[in-house]
Amino acid sequence: MAKRKQAGATPATTAASAAGVEFTVHEYEHDPRSTASYGVEAAQALGNDPARVLKTLLADVDGALVVAVVPVSGQLDLKALARAVGGRRAVMAEPKAAERATGYVVGGISPLGQRRAHPTVLDASALAHPTVFVSAGRRGLEIELAPGDLVRLTDAGVADIARG
Repeated sequence: MAKRKQAGATPATTAASAAGVEFTVHEYEHDPRSTASYGVEAAQALGNDPARVLKTLLADVDGALVVAVVPVSGQLDLKALARAVGGRRAVMAEPKAAERATGYVVGGISPLGQRRAHPTVLDASALAHPTVFVSAGRRGLEIELAPGDLVRLTDAGVADIARG
C-alpha cells in the first residue's frame, strides 16, 4: 500500500499524509439516488467485504458528541458506545449537528481530519483485518489504511460497539 497524494485532497487524506501513514485512496462513482446506506454502496462499488468497510457515525453521549466507527454490515449499539466512553445514555446526533461538528456532509463523514477532535471509538472487529476502509471525506471516496493507524490518528478507544 503506497502513500498517495492526489489532486482534490480532503482534510482526511491530508491528515493521513501529514501523519506519515501508508494509505490508498479508492474512488467510485457515487449514485445520488443511493441514500439508504452510503457505506454499503461503497462496499459494493469497490467489491469489498462489508465487514472491512466502516461507517462513521456521531452520537450524543450525555450531551457530548462522540464518533463511532463500525462496519457497514452492522449497526451501532448505542448502549455499548455509552459504556465505552463512560457515559450513561447515547442517542444518534442530528445530521446537521454531525455535519457542523465534523466539516463533512452525511455520507462522507470521515473519522480523520474532522473540524474538531471528538472522542472516538472503533469497533473491535476492525482489528481483525489487515486494512479497513473509511470515508475519505466525500461521497464516492474511501481511504484504506491499517486499523492500528486509524486508532492512532483518531486517538480512538477500541470496544465492541457494533451488533448484527
